[in-house]
Amino acid sequence: MSKKNKYLTVGIGLLSLVCGLLFAYYIYNKVTTNSLSLVADEQIDVTPQQIRSMRAIGQWEFLSISDEEMVDTVREGIFFDDQLVRIYYGTLRLGIDMQQLSEHAFTSNGDTLQVTLPPVKLLDNNFIDEAHTRSFISNGTWSASDREALYQRARQKMLRQCLTAENIRRAQENAEEQVANMLRSMGFSPVKITFDTPNTP
Repeated sequence: MSKKNKYLTVGIGLLSLVCGLLFAYYIYNKVTTNSLSLVADEQIDVTPQQIRSMRAIGQWEFLSISDEEMVDTVREGIFFDDQLVRIYYGTLRLGIDMQQLSEHAFTSNGDTLQVTLPPVKLLDNNFIDEAHTRSFISNGTWSASDREALYQRARQKMLRQCLTAENIRRAQENAEEQVANMLRSMGFSPVKITFDTPNTP
C-alpha cells in the first residue's frame, strides 16, 4: 500500500470514528432530554375511582366526647314549689362527611399531594342518650313540653361544653394523621392536609 493510500485509509477511519461519536452523543442527549421531560411532566393524579372510594367512607369519626349535664327547673306554687331535676347523658361525635369531598380537593405542589377535606363538624345532632336520661328530683306534674324544654337546655349545655375550638383542633389533627396514612397506603407521598371553612348561616 502506497503512503498516499495509507493516509487516506487512516483519514477515513478517523472520520468514521468522529461521526460515530457525534451520533452516539446525539442519541444519548436525545434520550436524556426525553427522560427529563417525562420526569418534569409527571403529575400526581388521583383517579375518579379513588375519589369515589373515599366518598364511600361516608361519615368518618375522629373524636368522641362523652358528657353528662344536670338541668333543673322550678315552678312556684301556693304552698310548695314544684321542682324537676334531670340528668342527661350524651356522646358528641366529631368528624368529617367524606361524601362532601370535592372533585377539586386534590392538587399537587411539586411532589406533594395537597388535599382539602370537608370541615370537621358534629356528625349527629341527636347525641343525647334519652334511654339513660333519668330524673334526679321530680315534684309535681310536668308536661311533655316542660320536659322538652329541659332537654333543649341540656343539649345546648353539651354543645357549649364539648364543641369547643380545642376539641375541633384535636379532631382535625386525628383527621390529618388518618387520612394521610390512607393516602400513603394508596401510593401518595408526601401528603399535606387542609380543611374547608365551615359554612356559616
